[in-house]
Amino acid sequence: MKVKICGLKTKEHVDLAVNFGADYLGFVFAESKRQITPEKAKEITRNVPKEVKKVGVFVSPSYAEVETVIQQANLDIVQIHGILMTEKLSVPVIRAIPVNKAIQETLRQEPETDFLLFDAPPQEFVGGNGQVFDWQQLDTSLIKNRKIIIAGGLTTENVLQAKRRFNPYAVDVSSGVETNGVKDPEKIIAFLKKVT
Repeated sequence: MKVKICGLKTKEHVDLAVNFGADYLGFVFAESKRQITPEKAKEITRNVPKEVKKVGVFVSPSYAEVETVIQQANLDIVQIHGILMTEKLSVPVIRAIPVNKAIQETLRQEPETDFLLFDAPPQEFVGGNGQVFDWQQLDTSLIKNRKIIIAGGLTTENVLQAKRRFNPYAVDVSSGVETNGVKDPEKIIAFLKKVT
């Protein structure tokens, strides 16, 4: 199972995540307490190995905005919350979907993307709120030919339960490796050791 550490803002935390086995590094370009500039994201990932993928997180962006940031930050993948643009992007797309009672209907209407990421419904910000969605509402057995990523309130305590329940391609953590809203090196290491 692959792991994405999201909401990174410093070179120290990027290097730590890479050294302890993260497969994906997430950088938030949408409004958030974890927001980062494309220039800063590029600067702190300069030495990241090719096999570790850099993911840009956006909420209802325009095609032009995403393509500009892909170039500026040297992104490998983008993660889109909210409204998905109709144009095809130059990199693979992780489609982020909030899990609620209407999840199965939502899935029927979703356009094809490379990955589906399931997260808790938005609060003050979209994603990274530390909330676990109602796992009972999501039946991943109906999803064919798409890589599934589970997010939403994952921690070292519940990530293996998520793995057993959903057998996902990857898990995504942000607030679960923070202390008082700041990435915590010990929690990053503990999470990665637990799942890699």
